[in-house]
Amino acid sequence: MGNDQKYDLTILMPCLNEAETIEVCVKKSLASLEKLGLTGEVVVADNGSTDGSQAMATALGARVVPVAAKGYGNALRGGIEAAYGKWVIMADADDSYDFSSLEPFIAKLNEGNDLVMGCRMPRGGGKIMPGAMPWKHRWIGNPVLSFIGRLFFNCPVTDFHCGLRGFTKESYLRLSLQTTGMEFASEMVIKATLYGQKMAQVPITLYKDGRSRPPHLRSWRDGWRHLRFMLLYSPRWLFLYPGILLAVLGAAVMVWLLPGPQQVGSVRLDVHTLLYAAMAVLVGVQTCIFAIFSKVFALTVGLLPVDPKVNSWFKRIQLEAGLVLGTLLTLTGLGFSMYAVGTWGRASFGTLDPSQTLRAAIPGVLTIVLGLQIILSSFFLSVLGLRHKGSAITLGS
Repeated sequence: MGNDQKYDLTILMPCLNEAETIEVCVKKSLASLEKLGLTGEVVVADNGSTDGSQAMATALGARVVPVAAKGYGNALRGGIEAAYGKWVIMADADDSYDFSSLEPFIAKLNEGNDLVMGCRMPRGGGKIMPGAMPWKHRWIGNPVLSFIGRLFFNCPVTDFHCGLRGFTKESYLRLSLQTTGMEFASEMVIKATLYGQKMAQVPITLYKDGRSRPPHLRSWRDGWRHLRFMLLYSPRWLFLYPGILLAVLGAAVMVWLLPGPQQVGSVRLDVHTLLYAAMAVLVGVQTCIFAIFSKVFALTVGLLPVDPKVNSWFKRIQLEAGLVLGTLLTLTGLGFSMYAVGTWGRASFGTLDPSQTLRAAIPGVLTIVLGLQIILSSFFLSVLGLRHKGSAITLGS
């Protein structure tokens, strides 16, 4: 064990005014340690309780770790960093999770898993007791967010936000988690997946909590924070896929309308639709560029693990490739523009039917703007990818 690891197991619970339930949770945890036959400790990460929770926990033999920075994630990070166990099992201090039934978690950790998630949902073998989970969490929040997590990150977990989970402290430290609020739960699972850590899940029962006050969780606010975090950690779904779709649709409409007006039923589509299609291409390409920027930045500052595919891609596609492509697009746009000016000149620079020149002017403006964007983006991408201490991205020059 490392210098900070004196025990087999730390049972950790974050606490903010849990006087009604902290004693039963500590008692169950201590009994569980004895039943498991493991050396261990019970740690209460207190986030500023004012109801005497700290004294109650201490009197029963728990170690209270004060965490001044507010937030669910901050409390857990402070508690985990102070833990002396090789393994850590964490759960809320509201008696909704059964601290006396931890054997399945220890069994999975003994098998070499880095993260063991509990699963409350029936589709994963879990059970939710009556009144234990609000309907909007059971039927909307958890299923939707868990599905998005599996879709975005190919994560094998059924219940993405289960608060009862076990992990090795060593594997936790490798993740370098950053979030401070409820999204801490999402970040742990996402990063464990991205870092290729070995994961397992066990079915559990969720009980109605023992509080008489409302929970700290705010359904819509915290649900949005989880969703926002997943989007920010997946540039592909936030930027790349929508950008590709928009650019392809816009380009298809442009190709369709360039030869002349098109009739769809009683509707006649002409240069005005062509202009909006060009806008779709431009916005789509910009969105794809944002995806690249986001990915490179996240890799460079260590928010995401090293991606050999991205590094290999940058080694093959250097700055000059972007400059060449941007220059070709800019020259193409100038060609369209010269054709439009020539058409106007043949009319002695007088009045023209807009459709006569806009079919050349619109793609001309579009390709000039795209070309200049790609040139500037190539330089900016090179700045983002400059090798510095800790960076995994190397761009050629």
